[in-house]
Amino acid sequence: MANLVKLGIRKQKAYEWANTRKGYWHIAGSYILATTITTERLRLAGFVFLSDYFIKVKVVS
Repeated sequence: MANLVKLGIRKQKAYEWANTRKGYWHIAGSYILATTITTERLRLAGFVFLSDYFIKVKVVS
């Protein structure tokens, strides 16, 4: 819940989503995670995307 609040989610919504009975797999595709944990945030955190690397090293024949 604290991490969702840090990402900008209202406290009430963060509480609801942090205490859901649904499994991790179901929550992974949820609206709240799709809007808070974006690819841009992941890039800023240091994650490397295979697609970015492929575009960088791709050789066009």
